[in-house]
Amino acid sequence: MSIELYKDAQHACVTFTDLVPDEEAVQANQFLIVDHGEGVILDPGGNMTYNELSLTMRKYIAPNKLDYILASHADPDIIASLDRWMTGSQAKLVISALWARFAPHFCKLGKTDRRVIAVPDAGGRLRFGQTQLWLLPAHFMHAEGNFQFYDPVSKILFSGDLGVSLLSGAQAGHVITSLDPMPHGMEAFHRRYMVSNKILKLWVRMVRQLDIALIAPQHGAPLAGAAIGQLLDWLDNLPCGIDLMGPGQYQIPTTDLAV
Repeated sequence: MSIELYKDAQHACVTFTDLVPDEEAVQANQFLIVDHGEGVILDPGGNMTYNELSLTMRKYIAPNKLDYILASHADPDIIASLDRWMTGSQAKLVISALWARFAPHFCKLGKTDRRVIAVPDAGGRLRFGQTQLWLLPAHFMHAEGNFQFYDPVSKILFSGDLGVSLLSGAQAGHVITSLDPMPHGMEAFHRRYMVSNKILKLWVRMVRQLDIALIAPQHGAPLAGAAIGQLLDWLDNLPCGIDLMGPGQYQIPTTDLAV
């Protein structure tokens, strides 16, 4: 099912929250942005999402009309379906320069030739339709080369693995407006997957400059209203990643694995 996060006469932002069976794999959101008849897809996911996504998105734009496939990083739940998108569209892949030569491993030989745009660490602005997407540096949250995508028309920040909660596909379709109580899995996820509080503080300082109506993560529900400020305040002071590591996490293992 598609859910419209924003829509006007010429611009639409759509999310797909329930294409991954909850019992089979981690829930993941896919996003489509269409402006004046041109489209980009954000983090299209793995092979289990491809068929339904390519069919459902036709309500807004045909897959062969896509301009770009944007990948926040190179995890399987982000772009494992890349080979099929390279076959079913003429879109170019936009991904961090750190991952530009790794992503072709998802494809048959030659599929990505002259179709990969390697984004420098500083990010940039990508024009499509009559607007731009801002590619914001989000390195080490959680990938070494990582970007988030800000749409200045809808004022949505597509935040990748930042702002994640661990919910079902159905639950992920409902906007969260307060982090009191904190959504399921949010605290544990950020403490493990974010590299350090230093990185979070730098990110918070950057995004406070944006006019944000909605934060749409790649897992879990979007955040709006008071939840946006609450998230930023919380992350600004959150110990995580290497902040929490010590000798206890680096011991010779003695436990047999069950087989």
